[in-house]
Amino acid sequence: MNDIVNAYLDTWNARTDADKKELLARHWSADATYVDPLAEVSGRESIGGVIKAVHEQFPGFVFGLVSGPDAHHSQARFQWGLGPAGEEPLIVGFDVITVDEDGRIRTVAGFLDKVPA
Repeated sequence: MNDIVNAYLDTWNARTDADKKELLARHWSADATYVDPLAEVSGRESIGGVIKAVHEQFPGFVFGLVSGPDAHHSQARFQWGLGPAGEEPLIVGFDVITVDEDGRIRTVAGFLDKVPA
């Protein structure tokens, strides 16, 4: 599951539409769902739209692993951070992902642990 969590973070860090689309196609199921306190979407295109919106709101910020992953069966949980590269994350969240029988991300349930005022 470490590889799929890394692929998840790589997808969120993709800077070009082409890279993001390729990572979504390779690592996410076609009918994947993503839900967090600010979004609830399904399908690769919609998930890509959420990722694009985050990059527009926080230009130059990067996602990194804060802790985990802790995994069993077809699911993993981990804490991530978002902020300027090489600095303390300004935003920290906790996600739980499940994968399908092909090892692609099927569902993401996201939580926000630390958000700037």
